[in-house]
Amino acid sequence: MSEEQEEKQAHASPPSATTTLPPAPPVPVLMRPRVPPKSSIVPLPGSVLPAAVAAGLIAAVAMPDEPGAGWLVAGLAFAVAVYFADKRARGDAEPHFRLTSGLWAAAALGLLAVGTFRASIWLNVLCVLAACVAGSLAVVGKRTVNTIVYDVFAVPIEALLSVPWIGRGLVKLGKKPESRARPRFLVPVLASVGLLLVFVPLLRGADAAFANVVDAVIPELNPGTFVRWGFLFVVAAFAVTGACYLLAAPPLPAEDDAPRKRLAHRLEWTLPLSVLVLLFASFVVVRLVVLFGGSEYVLATSGLTAAEYARSGFWQLSAITVLTLLLVAAALRWAPKSSVADRGWQRGLLGVLSVLSLVLVASALSRMWTYQQAYGFTVLRLLVEVCELWIGLVFLLVLASLAPLRSSWLPRAAIGAAAAALLGLAVLDPERFIADRNIDRLVHGKTLDTRYLSGFSADVVPAADRLPEPLRSCVLGPVVTGISEDDWRGWNLSRSLARQTPVAAKGWAECRYPARP
Repeated sequence: MSEEQEEKQAHASPPSATTTLPPAPPVPVLMRPRVPPKSSIVPLPGSVLPAAVAAGLIAAVAMPDEPGAGWLVAGLAFAVAVYFADKRARGDAEPHFRLTSGLWAAAALGLLAVGTFRASIWLNVLCVLAACVAGSLAVVGKRTVNTIVYDVFAVPIEALLSVPWIGRGLVKLGKKPESRARPRFLVPVLASVGLLLVFVPLLRGADAAFANVVDAVIPELNPGTFVRWGFLFVVAAFAVTGACYLLAAPPLPAEDDAPRKRLAHRLEWTLPLSVLVLLFASFVVVRLVVLFGGSEYVLATSGLTAAEYARSGFWQLSAITVLTLLLVAAALRWAPKSSVADRGWQRGLLGVLSVLSLVLVASALSRMWTYQQAYGFTVLRLLVEVCELWIGLVFLLVLASLAPLRSSWLPRAAIGAAAAALLGLAVLDPERFIADRNIDRLVHGKTLDTRYLSGFSADVVPAADRLPEPLRSCVLGPVVTGISEDDWRGWNLSRSLARQTPVAAKGWAECRYPARP
């Protein structure tokens, strides 16, 4: 046998068991291969470090401790830095950002802008957290092969993973002779900072009016201020580098028609959901009987007051709707739909279950509304009502997804609905809304919890200003006197208007706050 024939026989014969390679280990969900798969071959663009430093400096100086305009300034600095760093790195290549990225970025900036108008701390904390999620989705762009958990936290995850990338880029930058001979951004930045440190104190001491301007722009400098600035600089700079690293080596895009592991048989999911549908239907029938029987029938059969009946059922109904939403999401993901019968069962069962769940959401909302009418409005009660409305909206989105049986867009749509709900809550001005409703109850002979309202932010001032004395001073006194002066970073519309509200010090100092009902 010739060498050529031996080579053909070797290629034609199947590989032996001893030469079979072992299967590759599974890739973690949050660490799926990117393009390119190894970050070591992705060069560090020269625009990343200047953008990170600029955004870090702006965020460190601009972000206030309380809700204010500085949060929006820091968000704009991050968005501009990431956009121009990516644009400069790509050159003439196709831009990464699309319409959806612009919408997520607009949502993030809108949520950060809430601090410019609303003084409520709890509302602004929720808006800042939601803005971080929206900003991460704006950088990620299209849906990736990773889970929605990765897409939501992509920027902080990639910020940690970008440390070796930045280190290798700095090492390569230091090895280039031209980079040591002619720095592009380090020397001008240091020179500018040095000039400011020399001339600003001299000019401040030369003129009192200029000194007032400097004091309004630059906060009081102390060791705590520099520690705070350093922390904010590091967080903002790493956020920019994480976003740029994500754009330089993006995750693989997801495919809507990618095969998924599904349940083997239709009975595995139709039977449990059918039982749940029958249970929900029986509950709705009982509720209809109660509705026609009236509230007296409810109280006679339950042995509870109207407020107790409403409170006792709300939390159970809320838990039921959340669990049902998880079951529906699991069925959309894992239920088989290869045949026409499978798809019909999925549309029918999930559609009926979603409609019945909407009835449960409406029942929960009516119970909480009844309870608020009896005992007054609070922040917690309003928030849980907004959450119930959001869950109802998600069920409507589920119904919309059943026609094409494509649910890949549902997680992001649910997050977008949550961001829209927060923006709507900010437009509503929740603390003023709560105060208005409780003051309306006072007009109808109900009691008013002045201690609770006096713990609100400056958002409550327009509503409390219409109270008669001494109740007006009892509510506004602690609110107005607790407002400190703001510089440009912490400027807030509600606090600015509240400072102009006169309050008699003697009137609220002698208030006796009633016990909370």
